[in-house]
Amino acid sequence: MAYRFVQPGLLAYVRGLVGDDAEDVMSDAWLEIARDLGRFKGDGAGFRGWTATIARHRALDHLRRQRVRPRPSALEQDVLDLPGPQSTYDQAMEALSTEYALELVGGLPRDQAEAVLLRVVVGLDGPAAARVLGKRPGAVRTAAYRGLKRLARQLGADGVTDEPSRTLGEST
Repeated sequence: MAYRFVQPGLLAYVRGLVGDDAEDVMSDAWLEIARDLGRFKGDGAGFRGWTATIARHRALDHLRRQRVRPRPSALEQDVLDLPGPQSTYDQAMEALSTEYALELVGGLPRDQAEAVLLRVVVGLDGPAAARVLGKRPGAVRTAAYRGLKRLARQLGADGVTDEPSRTLGEST
């Protein structure tokens, strides 16, 4: 149950950090989460923050390893990219929308991108996102605001509102 609740947002967050390797990184993160679950103390919001911290650490580890290790050849990548068994119009459209949104967020400065992903995609509040990033809540709120404002300008929107945010994929 916790996996289904947290995984979609975490996967989108990690995809914003590492791109196409997000599922592999999240596999490693979930192994660590499952191993250390007995040590977790807190509520649902605390759990999302705790899992986001673990996912972020695994993503940063992955990025460090990538700088040292060469990328796979095109042939190896073609084998890894074989299509899965499910392919529907709705899944394709959602994937394109999510991919486009993550591409836009990926164009932000790193601090703004991470703040937006944690606040909007993962659904963390300011203090929880600040703990994940090791920053003050005000700095995270400011980075998220600036990132959302920049995205709004890119999309030609009138501005960023102060309405409560919903996580990516949450129904209205």
